[in-house]
Amino acid sequence: MKVIIVGAGFAGLQLARRLNNKEGIEVLLLDKNNYHQFQPLFYQVATAGLDASNISFPLRKVFQNSKNVSIRLAELQTVNAKDNTITTDIGILYYDMLVLATGADTNFFGNDHLRKLAFPMKSTVEALQLKQKLIQNFEDALEIKDAAALEQQLSIVVVGGGATGVEISGAIAEMRNSILPKDYPDLDFSKMHIYLLEHSPELLGPMSEKSQAEAKQYLQALGVIVQNGSALDKYDGDTVTLRDGSTIACKTVIWSAGIRGNIPQGIDNELIVRGNRIKVDRTNRMQGFDNIYVLGDVAYMETPKYPKGHPQVANVAINQAKNLAHNIERIVTGNSHFLNEFEYDDKGSMATVGRHLAVVDIPNPKIHFSGFFAWLVWMSLHLMLILGVKNRLQIFINWVYKYFTRDQSLRLLYKGLFRDEKSE
Repeated sequence: MKVIIVGAGFAGLQLARRLNNKEGIEVLLLDKNNYHQFQPLFYQVATAGLDASNISFPLRKVFQNSKNVSIRLAELQTVNAKDNTITTDIGILYYDMLVLATGADTNFFGNDHLRKLAFPMKSTVEALQLKQKLIQNFEDALEIKDAAALEQQLSIVVVGGGATGVEISGAIAEMRNSILPKDYPDLDFSKMHIYLLEHSPELLGPMSEKSQAEAKQYLQALGVIVQNGSALDKYDGDTVTLRDGSTIACKTVIWSAGIRGNIPQGIDNELIVRGNRIKVDRTNRMQGFDNIYVLGDVAYMETPKYPKGHPQVANVAINQAKNLAHNIERIVTGNSHFLNEFEYDDKGSMATVGRHLAVVDIPNPKIHFSGFFAWLVWMSLHLMLILGVKNRLQIFINWVYKYFTRDQSLRLLYKGLFRDEKSE
């Protein structure tokens, strides 16, 4: 059986690894990058806490000893379901089974102007672009004498109070409080304001009320201006205008307010639901097709526990891939009548705000804890999920170094690194 997997994120890579060296299965893994990206730590790359190579792992190294997994750098353009083919930028490819694990991208909700000016963080490159922007802002601020202009240059608006927004707001606040004054003694960082805008009443919507309240308290203690019930209306590169008419002068907007599935051409619009996700059955099979499966953020599955679809988090994607790998092995051996249905067993959720500051919720048994111990749990779990012993070691060393010195050593500005780098 020839299985084509599109996307080497958490779901696609997990599935390919589970099918590695399985008899009777030929796997072709497609991705536009030749590396796997560990998305939960993008914000640390953007704030110079980690190097991009620490959270990226070469796909070919994962499958160096594989006899049945091939890798191609390609972008999926169209799914031709009737012909069992897909059209890519490297040609037309044939499959017996197609698995779409294309993940999700930033949702700007149709605002193309905002797309050009705001900085998302859904890829390693975008995280690096944001780091470039932040460091360049500080360098340019050295030449500004006017107090109002300096405040505008230094201030940052983060849109979206989910885990990503909370984590990057806290990381930038720690930089401002402990690191940047040492790098730029000529700058007055009391002029640097960090705003976190969230349109709903609380931060970290899916988490417990205790976690929501404590995360907000942690951010405010770090000096982040948290504005719940605030929504960005427009941004012109110099001024953020909120829907209530108030304004914030700033040169940098970080967008973490939503995601939408990456759906290729060729998928029936009737199968696409809110959030740009594809309807699938309990085995992750796309509705109406026997040999097309969808995993992770781009899959929409209704179950008794999750009647509105599963949360778009890494653990769901990984476990869907594990279940599908088991089912594919059964299909290959002729046991397709005994496929396992998927249901997500939520082990808990967590978010970190800064040094010694994190929140953790465990649903069963219902446990909440925060502070130093939660911070250690957060770090340990992320280290376990990182691919490669070398990457784990480098991340651990970086974290230990930062813990004892309250500093980082990766604030490097690479001029001309990105051809289409965002400009002011």
